[in-house]
Amino acid sequence: MTQGIAARLAGRHVLLTGVTGFVGEALLHLLLTEVPDVRLSVLVRPKGSTPGTARVGKLLGKPIFAEVVEAAGGADALMAARINVVEGDLAAPPALPRDLDAVVHCAGDVSFDPPVDDAFRTNVVGVRELLARVEEANPEAHYLHVSTAYVSGRRRGHIPEGPLDHGVDLEAELAWGLSQRAEIEARSRTADVLERLRRKAEREHGRAGLLTAAASAEDERKRWVRKELVRVGTERARSLGWTDCYTFTKALGERVVEEYAARGRTVTIYRPSIIESALERPYPGWIEGFKMAEPLILAFGRGELPVFPANPDTAIDIVPIDHVVSSIVAALAYPPAPAEPAYFHLSSGHRNPITFGMLLDFVRSYFEKEPFAMGDRGAVRLPERPFPGPAAVERMLLTGERAHKAADWVIGHAPRGTRTRAWAKKLDTQGRRLRFLRRYLSLYEEYAQADLRFVDERTMALFDGLTPEDRETFAFDTSVIDWHHYIHDTHIPAVTKPVRDLDELRRARKRPAPGTLKELKAPAEGTRVAAFFDMDGTLLSSNVIETYLWLRLGELPASGRLGELGRVAGKVPRWIQADRKERGGFLRSVYREYAGARLADLEAIADGDLAQHVLARLSPDAVRRIREHRAAGHLTVLVTGAIRPLTRPLAPLFDHIEAADLAVDEYGVCTGRLASSPLVGEARAAFVRAYARAHGLDLSGCYAYADSHSDLPLLAAVGQPVAVRPDVPLFRHARKAHWSIVEWSSPSVSSRVPGVVG
Repeated sequence: MTQGIAARLAGRHVLLTGVTGFVGEALLHLLLTEVPDVRLSVLVRPKGSTPGTARVGKLLGKPIFAEVVEAAGGADALMAARINVVEGDLAAPPALPRDLDAVVHCAGDVSFDPPVDDAFRTNVVGVRELLARVEEANPEAHYLHVSTAYVSGRRRGHIPEGPLDHGVDLEAELAWGLSQRAEIEARSRTADVLERLRRKAEREHGRAGLLTAAASAEDERKRWVRKELVRVGTERARSLGWTDCYTFTKALGERVVEEYAARGRTVTIYRPSIIESALERPYPGWIEGFKMAEPLILAFGRGELPVFPANPDTAIDIVPIDHVVSSIVAALAYPPAPAEPAYFHLSSGHRNPITFGMLLDFVRSYFEKEPFAMGDRGAVRLPERPFPGPAAVERMLLTGERAHKAADWVIGHAPRGTRTRAWAKKLDTQGRRLRFLRRYLSLYEEYAQADLRFVDERTMALFDGLTPEDRETFAFDTSVIDWHHYIHDTHIPAVTKPVRDLDELRRARKRPAPGTLKELKAPAEGTRVAAFFDMDGTLLSSNVIETYLWLRLGELPASGRLGELGRVAGKVPRWIQADRKERGGFLRSVYREYAGARLADLEAIADGDLAQHVLARLSPDAVRRIREHRAAGHLTVLVTGAIRPLTRPLAPLFDHIEAADLAVDEYGVCTGRLASSPLVGEARAAFVRAYARAHGLDLSGCYAYADSHSDLPLLAAVGQPVAVRPDVPLFRHARKAHWSIVEWSSPSVSSRVPGVVG
């Protein structure tokens, strides 16, 4: 090999796929900077309304391309001179340039747990479709296929650079994999699955309304379909000897390439191991996104990864991205003979292994010197014994999951309050950590226990045959890597820097105090805005049973009040159960107690002594917010399931009050029924939409304030929802949806809010 790589590739026309990904971007950068006379085409699919050409232009705007872009006179000039963009998708590739000399295919699904049909479509069908277009363009073109060393699956020991020995029926597995979505979608619609999902959704969301529950059930069905597509792919892969669906379909993709080579084509199959940040080029530590090791490194540094299911003496095969693309370019410059595919491993474990024990030692050493901060609690405490063994890891995880489930049940049945919400927040954080551990330990357990040595003799023969200058420019001898320097001094600082920068930005940003709401502004000209308020639990520290007693005891003689209290107390457990099941039924049950009362008497009580009692329970923060809305020119609307007499003291605060009306007979006596259905759950959202239509409101600019999960449809109907002292289910939903959450103060019963009336 007396001629250098750049000279061998000069004038050659090379097509790249996957240039918007990590490997493709690094490969494009290397070819542009070190192989100046190669002609490039890139296959890039449009993304949304952004064409492939614009995506490549944006790619060239990244810092690593700055020098080559400047030297060319700008991105447009560089693209005009050296980069031809072929718009298209691997699912249905377009016709390729007829003068192609080589194709490097480094696009593909790199997720370890893809849905099975997606994995087959990308890693098998996509390869077959691309090869068909390559053959149409130029059957003599050199096709270099980027696979993965882990196509070896669950084999152990030394893995040679050569074809995999397996008897899997490619066509049968491909047909099976592509059929799974239709089959699993059909299973997801069977009565048994639908009934289970519906019942669960109605238990969790029934108080908000059956349509809300139905929407939740459908969302859960879609999640079930995706999980099942992942599960069946994983199980099929493992039943045939692979770690997961990713490595299984990559192995079948290689078989497609081998069949292509058997027709007299020139093919290289290139298998890197775990690709991580750059050792030197384009600069030490360069990485795009998180790969395999980063989530684990960051979780360990944050104290969130207490255990790992690996043996400390098992090798983890890591290679830097610049070694990967350098070896790809070298293999591209030295194609094999037709019909004799070349196989290359780019790995480190055979000649320069780093073990999991070494990796964790480097990680621990780094974070002991440069710990993540935990606010006022100081530095994160690092795990002490990260390698207890796989069985112990599973036991610890199961124990944690069971404890979390029990605690979640307790929180769900605890009385609402600030402390309960704080417990729920901590519990949710713990739940996320448990799910993180379960997912990553499940994904990586196979790799962590894989005792593999990827033999790289052919790769090193390729390297040794390069000119001295090329061995310097296109370095990929992994035996020279100093792992402490690479992991401790280069890789970890690089992957933690954006996290630290974000933490610093959050600390520097002047964040409003928890519960602070944005300042209100007057509506834009020609628009109208309304604020909708719930009453019980939101404006008032009260509930339906309590307000019933306020009115009922007020009309009874002193001798009958004690008996009424006892009678109501006996019904409270049944009412609580009814409220948890369906809010409307609960309200009807309580309001039947008004049977025989005169509506005029209830109104007189509400206008008399009870008015001051209601106002005394009114939150000062709520009154302040209502007045702010009115001052901003917003309509204020009270939407409540409480009976109308109880709302009379609040009338001066609102432009409209929508409340429950008690049905009366011709003598004005309450019948125990309602004049119309109570306004609860989805009925509140329906009212809000109808009110908006009648008054010309744009709901995206409107506000709603409520405290209960049953009010979820009301809050979701507007663009500015606010959860006020929410119960746990609403609190969790509000946090997930990034809604405002406020803790409006509740005055003592003896306090008053001056100036509300009049």
